Amino acid sequence: MKTFLGAAMVSLFSLTAFAQNEISYTVSFPNAIHHEAEISMYIPNVPAGTLKVRMSRSSPGRYATHEFGKNIYHLKAFDGTGKPLMVNQSAGDVYEIPGHGNSVKITYTIFGNWIDGTYAGFDETHAHMNIPATFAFPLGMDNRARTVKFNYAGNQNWKVATQLKPQADGSYFAPNLQYFMDSPIEIADYKTASWQVKNTDGKMQTIHLVSHANDDQQTIDNYAAMLKKMVDEHLAVWGEFPTYDYGHYYFLHDVYPDNAGDGMEHRNSTSIVQRTPKIAGYESNLLGTFSHEYFHSWNVERLRPKTLEPFNFEHANMSNELWLAEGFTQYYGNLLLTRAGLKTEDNAIQTFNGLVNAVLLSPGALNFSPIEASRYAVFADAGVAIDQTNKANIFTSYYTYGAATALALDLRLRAEFKLTLDDYMRALWKAYGKPEIAYTVPDLEKTLASLTKNPSFAATFFKKYIYGTEKNDYAQLLLNAGLVLRKASPDKAFTGFGRLSVQNGKVILPQTLIGTPAYQAGLDVDDVLLTINGTAIKDLETVNSITDAHKPGDVLNITYLYRGVEKSTKLTLAENPALELISIEKTGGTLTAAMQNFRTSWLGTQVKSKTTN
Repeated sequence: MKTFLGAAMVSLFSLTAFAQNEISYTVSFPNAIHHEAEISMYIPNVPAGTLKVRMSRSSPGRYATHEFGKNIYHLKAFDGTGKPLMVNQSAGDVYEIPGHGNSVKITYTIFGNWIDGTYAGFDETHAHMNIPATFAFPLGMDNRARTVKFNYAGNQNWKVATQLKPQADGSYFAPNLQYFMDSPIEIADYKTASWQVKNTDGKMQTIHLVSHANDDQQTIDNYAAMLKKMVDEHLAVWGEFPTYDYGHYYFLHDVYPDNAGDGMEHRNSTSIVQRTPKIAGYESNLLGTFSHEYFHSWNVERLRPKTLEPFNFEHANMSNELWLAEGFTQYYGNLLLTRAGLKTEDNAIQTFNGLVNAVLLSPGALNFSPIEASRYAVFADAGVAIDQTNKANIFTSYYTYGAATALALDLRLRAEFKLTLDDYMRALWKAYGKPEIAYTVPDLEKTLASLTKNPSFAATFFKKYIYGTEKNDYAQLLLNAGLVLRKASPDKAFTGFGRLSVQNGKVILPQTLIGTPAYQAGLDVDDVLLTINGTAIKDLETVNSITDAHKPGDVLNITYLYRGVEKSTKLTLAENPALELISIEKTGGTLTAAMQNFRTSWLGTQVKSKTTN
């Protein structure tokens, strides 16, 4: 009995100390019509010395820096008696309080009018908060718990939706800064639909669709039924659900035409912002973001690259593994909608066609590896730079590049080892995701070697296609499924002009791509086409008609303006390099039984019927 009381007293003291160190926020919306919120932060037990408070410059799920500090103002500090304290702004997003007592209260106004997964937005209909874009935090106190309480009296029927843990006093709890920053919040008169799922350990969890949209409840219920089919196919890949903290997962869904649009994954939720008038009538178009973001609740939220641990809120983390974290997620996001019957096989084939064209034809993929593409994310992921870059020639998105790599690996595992990419993802989940051990690229290679029992295959695959720039034989791999990869426009002339624009009767070039006829002719961005073979160029139709009248190898005489100076060049037409992917039966060929079985096992549902469970 004495031992029990002693342990209880130690536990009580620990909880008291925990509560005494808790950082608490209060948020109110007196001027939401003008997109402002008022935030206060109470910090107890402030250590001696200068207290530094800052806004984040990065956000979970984003890989480039964002200057969130630009949207806060009127920041003030007070001691425990309410006495104002001196505040020095030492950087755009850093505030220093040199003299203070045991506790400090910080207040500030934040402006937010950008509804996406990265920023914050406030108006009369809702408060949409990505935490790093909304809440300042004290440096050196990352392990302290956080609570946040919202005052929204007068906002009719508003409710809070978040993965943060609700408390009895109406506040919401996070155990530390990392968890808090990863927990978006939507407050609105939303509609919701929920369903329960049973994990392999028998425990029940609840998945919620929370929609702030101009739709009736029946539409929300019907959409949730579609999402349930999608979720079932995700489960079939991984073999089990993650253990969602507090037993819940939330799709925080915001739909309105003026939204910025986005999808952003989080540990037990995702923020999905879409630009349609409503859900009804657009259901199929909106599903891709849901599928991609939900896959992240395994891949990247728990199966996590070491380069993203811990997440740095003062500067962007550079990662080598986004080709898998984002790219493989992109591959599965589309594939699983087909398996669920929410997209057709033709939809899937069209998606694969885009992936193959990008990886085989874009300069970024031809000259840079998936790892190099991943590392460029610190510049490419909705970054803040406004100057022109050479991105079109040096970068292929790690989403696309990684998805094309996933496609090749899936097809090779099926053809060469009677395995699938699903098997690989489950092996990674077992080794690194479920125990939440951050992985490295060598860990990924080691797991592939163990799965295939062929270290040589794994080493070669990573050397050629992950560290290197070689490309898999997509035509041969896809033929196993009865899909034919061929030239889309054989013998058709190709200029490489890209997407021309017309302004005031002037036809203007975009950035030209390495290896194209336009690039080799010395043409570049903002050059104005004047004549081709003596014909004046005033519109796109004229360019197309001239091109269509020639064949590959023909030479065109071009005059153009470069910085206001007329110049001339010769452009040698090439054959259009674009590829198309088409089912063999549509070419007049024979879909063999082996091809059909391969295709069905790849694109067909993996959910076992209840009669066989």
